[in-house]
Amino acid sequence: MKKDLQSFLDEKAQLYNESSFVDNDPILIPRSFQKKQDIEIMGLWTAILSWGQRKTIINKAKELVTLMDGAPHDFMLNHSEKDRKPFLNFKHRTFQSTDTLYFLEFFQKYYQNNESLEPAFSSHLKADDETVEQALAGFHEQFFSLEYAPKRTRKHVATPIRKSTCKRLNMFLRWMVRNDKNGVDFGIWKEIKPAQLLIPLDVHVDRIARMFGLIDRKQTDWLTVLELTKNLRQFDPNDPVKYDFALFGLGVIEKHHLLK
Repeated sequence: MKKDLQSFLDEKAQLYNESSFVDNDPILIPRSFQKKQDIEIMGLWTAILSWGQRKTIINKAKELVTLMDGAPHDFMLNHSEKDRKPFLNFKHRTFQSTDTLYFLEFFQKYYQNNESLEPAFSSHLKADDETVEQALAGFHEQFFSLEYAPKRTRKHVATPIRKSTCKRLNMFLRWMVRNDKNGVDFGIWKEIKPAQLLIPLDVHVDRIARMFGLIDRKQTDWLTVLELTKNLRQFDPNDPVKYDFALFGLGVIEKHHLLK
């Protein structure tokens, strides 16, 4: 039974882990850039905005790109205070102007002193860390280390310290770290191993994983993410998060078929 499930999920992962998946997914936004820093900036910001309808998420992220004149990294390095004024009208659900302005502040200060966003995550990891848990916790603290960091913005950047599933950040790390040449994930970060990644657990993935007996835990929280990833690691210890494609695809694209 376990072997049958692995074969089925391998087949579905292969089906959805290909470039046509990009067209209707938020990863479309960072995929529109070539420059590493542009990919990082819009990858993180798009991932953070990823709740609600995918079409709306993509449109809101495109709005941000337009506000940055199509060049996020250059904008972060060179913009002045007055250049932030148009961003006051940017909103997405509970992501409001206060949050937008703090993201601009963090990105500007960070990229004026760092070449890549990768160390903001990887520097918090030890060589023998099994997962990216400490990378996520460390990034959260670093992101909010600036003076006057607004308390309200913390709800948008999750941390395992609060037992959050950290779905958006785990999705962002999947984008940056996995590298299988399939045209979806970027694989531009090298300090974090694909084996350390954790599953981006949303309602669709959670539902399908429970249906297949991959989750026993009753609630859905950080420990559920660890449980599911541990079970998926039995199928592929080096790349457990490739099954995100299978579980998400089954939950969103094939949901009507599965419910029959």
